[in-house]
Amino acid sequence: MPARPLIRFLLLAACCFAARAQVIEFESNGLKYQTLTRAGVTVMFARMPVHVREYAIFQVAVSNGSQDSCVVRPEDFSFHRSNGVVVPAAPARNVVMELIEKGSRNDVIKMVSTYEAGLYGLSRLRSTNGYEQRRQAALAEVASTRLKAAAAASAVAFVSTRLKAGESTDGAVFFASEGKPLIGGRLVARVAGQLFEFNPE
Repeated sequence: MPARPLIRFLLLAACCFAARAQVIEFESNGLKYQTLTRAGVTVMFARMPVHVREYAIFQVAVSNGSQDSCVVRPEDFSFHRSNGVVVPAAPARNVVMELIEKGSRNDVIKMVSTYEAGLYGLSRLRSTNGYEQRRQAALAEVASTRLKAAAAASAVAFVSTRLKAGESTDGAVFFASEGKPLIGGRLVARVAGQLFEFNPE
């Protein structure tokens, strides 16, 4: 192949390779994370080692490095089992209401302490309007211990958020799993018009 067409071919191949986003895996504070960036938006998650009532929990963080604002919701996430069954994420409001009505104090303590251990051990995450900000705002508004526990539980849940350029958020995404670990598949998200498909676990 002549030199000029070869250079064009290599440049085209390099551009195609750069355009394909690659899932990056790493461990932090005992949790296994996967992260993927598309069109400037980065989605990162880790499976939490606990479940609460019938839900498996994933810690999710989204960072908007694009120039446009985007809306992210827990319903943007789903777990695709290897047998083809798709498990959608539960709406945050449903989970919080169930935990307030039926969850025990131990459920809340277990969920919050595990989430915080993962979050505060994760040096790569600098959330601008995620769990820590929601927790402080919620706890500032309530006085009783019981309501503080409920407020902390609601602060953990990933909620619908509009992210401006440069902003990020985090939270727990819940999947109904009959209280069993959600394994044998992959997490999929549709955020900012992009499809994020993570590696199977």
